[in-house]
Amino acid sequence: MTPFLDIQNIKKTYGATVAVQDVTLGIGRGEFVTFLGPSGSGKSTTLYVIAGFLDPTEGDVRIQGQSILSVPSHKRNIGMVFQRYTLFPHLTVAENVAFPLRVRRRPNDEIERKVAEMVRLARLETVRDRLPSQLSGGQQQRVALARALVYDPPVLLMDEPLSALDKKLREEIQYEIRRIHQETGVTILYVTHDQEEALRLSDRIAVFSQGRIDQIGTSAELYQNPATRFVAGFVGNSDFLSCRIDRVEGHSARIVLPDGACVSGVRSHGTVRAGSEGTLMLRPERVRIRNAASNTTPSENGAAGLSVTIRDITFLGDNTHFAVETDWKQPMAIRVPFGRAGAEGLAVGDRARVDWVAEDAHVFAESANG
Repeated sequence: MTPFLDIQNIKKTYGATVAVQDVTLGIGRGEFVTFLGPSGSGKSTTLYVIAGFLDPTEGDVRIQGQSILSVPSHKRNIGMVFQRYTLFPHLTVAENVAFPLRVRRRPNDEIERKVAEMVRLARLETVRDRLPSQLSGGQQQRVALARALVYDPPVLLMDEPLSALDKKLREEIQYEIRRIHQETGVTILYVTHDQEEALRLSDRIAVFSQGRIDQIGTSAELYQNPATRFVAGFVGNSDFLSCRIDRVEGHSARIVLPDGACVSGVRSHGTVRAGSEGTLMLRPERVRIRNAASNTTPSENGAAGLSVTIRDITFLGDNTHFAVETDWKQPMAIRVPFGRAGAEGLAVGDRARVDWVAEDAHVFAESANG
């Protein structure tokens, strides 16, 4: 099936500098896809190519099978919301929302109807006659969103739209964006460096690194089965430990930790080879901690573990964070949910034992991203 929005082998260079390299992604009608990555990873550059603000060095962008590269940005009928909302300060909320329709010379009755619809959708009824300077940051963001949707664009692009807001307000607006997406069915491409924001909003996430897409998948897929070490470190919290690859069978490996402990059944990724150095990845919430003198043994089959020293303990309400150090001086973080048995009585300076199920661990080649 042909994707609704088809990004084909996009490359963008500036002289000898490659900003985007071979980005390919098919997006279905009505999908919410987030470009996630650090600054300089190519996510915004790719978005600007789609918007028509930048011409690609190579590649194509198609909507419903038709290339849009020769279409000027203002004629692509693509909505755009920026980090800075660029509202007209002398126009009211309703007048700002109406502006794209007036530029398109739509009939007055249509403008009134669409503005009323968008004001309701964005929950701005009580402030429709106010100026932007009289609005909160969250209200301004919703005005920008309503203005971008008022002419029914098939695609809406959003470039770091919430980065200027505080955490509580950001979460509130994330909910509003998700609600509006569900009510309108518009196809959304969203750029952010905030992994939590991406996890909250997206149907799928494309993780960018060094101008390329490292992995595309749902939030659960990226978290549970990261394809590269970069994705493992960027999506969710992770512990990374040095190890040696002893044996590889299909997508499973036996590894040896620096203290000599062997762990079998670890999921392997990329160019992992027997005899090479590797990096073991564990999720802090999938690791258990207990007193080193305890006779308690892990209940799951295939459990593995090692001895550590506790360096810090922080109570965070719904969980307790343990900062520990392995016998070979590598740090680890362990997150124990509130009420979970086994970690009682532990104190800073104690020797402890940490355990995990081998299938919860991943191993990556040390010298490669994937």
